[in-house]
Amino acid sequence: MKVAGDGKARGIGDGREGAGTKEDPQRKHSIIGQPGAKSIIIKGHLVKLFIVETMEAVEVESKGSHGGDADDRRTSRNDRRSSWGCTLLLVNNSLQYMSYFGLSTNLVNYFKVELHADSKSAANSVTNWVGTSAITPLAAAFLADSFLGRYWTITLCLVISVAGYGVVTASASAALQSAVFYAGLYLVALGGAVSPVMASFGADQFGDDESELGRQSSFFNWFYFSINVGSLIGGTVLVWVQTAHGWRLGYGIPALLSVVAVALFSAGTGAYRTHQPPGGSPLTRIAQVVVAAVRKCDVEAPDDVALLHEYDGDDGMSAIQGSRRLVHTDQFSAAGSRPKFCTVHATWIISQV
Repeated sequence: MKVAGDGKARGIGDGREGAGTKEDPQRKHSIIGQPGAKSIIIKGHLVKLFIVETMEAVEVESKGSHGGDADDRRTSRNDRRSSWGCTLLLVNNSLQYMSYFGLSTNLVNYFKVELHADSKSAANSVTNWVGTSAITPLAAAFLADSFLGRYWTITLCLVISVAGYGVVTASASAALQSAVFYAGLYLVALGGAVSPVMASFGADQFGDDESELGRQSSFFNWFYFSINVGSLIGGTVLVWVQTAHGWRLGYGIPALLSVVAVALFSAGTGAYRTHQPPGGSPLTRIAQVVVAAVRKCDVEAPDDVALLHEYDGDDGMSAIQGSRRLVHTDQFSAAGSRPKFCTVHATWIISQV
């Protein structure tokens, strides 16, 4: 019996080779009734066709199963790595706030007891320092978004914090002059600018698809919980240590915690998912938009709304490096107003003005 496609004579039923082997009608009927068997009966061909079709189906199903398992394992591995990185960010954030409030809560008493300042002068010094600590995040955010990126800005601020806490601890231990203590304080204020950049860097660890919105929301819940935990421990336990065991140990613990924070952040470098690239100075882009809006104010908008979008793409990034596209919306359009053209970097970008 000849089998189509292999050019060899094979026997059916007994395994012997030969062209004169008879075909079993009952066997043929059972094969025809199997799923996937062809309804066309050609002597000797039906068996081969059924076996090939079945084997191919099994092979395709096996490949699909293995490919799906590999994708699942890869996704699970990425999720575990991202979770590990987010955990390190949360612990790092808590340590930073613990150190900060451990230093700031009892600072007025340090000025009065150790530096022999009166109440008015001590309160004024602390107020100036707290105000500086509140305004430095603006500089850190500008530096992160424009030049260094968030990862390197966080690293720089953490290192500055370690130097500041070290100077404060050395000043408290050796009873150095107030100028040294002030230098350490303002280094801490400069390094403490990392807080808003840390929040943005945490948001970078999640994608834009709907499946990760829940994880992102959970991360920020834990993020603000870590702030409260660090503030509580720093404002209670560390203040008690300063009162009961002295300023050397009371300021030495925040210095040690700042070192641990740097170590933890560096240890998670391989686990962080994305590093947002810097996009240049935003002041330049603001000026470009104003100039483009004035120059193109008389240009008519197209009738096709799809042309109002900047560029097509699934990554959500703008043509400007490090910036995200603004999604088109009709919510801010006034009655009878039409969108205008504006151009940035000699590239036509259509937006509503």
